[in-house]
Amino acid sequence: MASGFFALLDDIAALMDDVSVMTKVATKKTAGILGDDLAVNAEKASGFVSSREIPVLWAIMKGSLLNKLIILPIAFLLSAFYPPAIIFILVLGGIYLAYEGAEKIYEYFFYRKEKVVVEVEEELPSPEEVLAKEKEKIKSAIFTDFILSVEIVIIALGTVVEEALSIQIVVVTIIAIIATVGVYGIVALIVRMDDTGHYMIRKSDGKKGFRMSLGKGLVKALPIVIKGLTIVGTIALLLVAGGIFAHYIDFFHHVLESFPAMLRELLFGLAIGIVSLPIVGLIKKGWSKIRPAKVEA
Repeated sequence: MASGFFALLDDIAALMDDVSVMTKVATKKTAGILGDDLAVNAEKASGFVSSREIPVLWAIMKGSLLNKLIILPIAFLLSAFYPPAIIFILVLGGIYLAYEGAEKIYEYFFYRKEKVVVEVEEELPSPEEVLAKEKEKIKSAIFTDFILSVEIVIIALGTVVEEALSIQIVVVTIIAIIATVGVYGIVALIVRMDDTGHYMIRKSDGKKGFRMSLGKGLVKALPIVIKGLTIVGTIALLLVAGGIFAHYIDFFHHVLESFPAMLRELLFGLAIGIVSLPIVGLIKKGWSKIRPAKVEA
């Protein structure tokens, strides 16, 4: 009896050791998506009234948890009954990531100089209108989170697809928790940077010193941090996409072999992203023409 108990403990310890190793690998693989998720959510969560930032973030976080609860069982069922589907979805996700990264670069070079026309409303919006816009932004953020969550789960699952199902469930669930609690926790800190800065400025009573300088620095740093996260997230998108192509598409195995792995994957992601840009553009145009016709019907 005692030997059986200790054997069980040994099995549990071995399982946890495997989970620890595979979680580290999965975290590295999903780091790019987590960075992009962080940048996107920090941008979407900013711009609200100070008193509404945390409630809005909490609403988005609850939606993100619901997304994970929907995605995880479907992903595990596919892994258990038809593993090739995981690789297929992974490659499709890589194409989407490459497209998204290339689109951001394209918009930066071709649209950043466009003048932004700001319409000044004569009357302030009513509380009902403010709440309606807030709900719309929350829905948009949750939908974006759903897309990113699919990518995170599939990429994490792709790193452990050859492991036992028990390890897959534990590892991917841990990554999903990190992707929710960790990301939104950091976003909460980021969006409160300017409020913390203004608080420190007020407490300094107009006197120059460390508190005043730090307060001003935090206020000025917020847009820079969000912009920096966007740049890092864009590069990470292309790297993750290129890594997927390099590992799961035979054609790319022997292309640019002499190049450093990171540069090679970046070029793969950028190349596929550039190719996908006009294709997705045509699909969007076609959809925009079909959709009004359906609405009118």
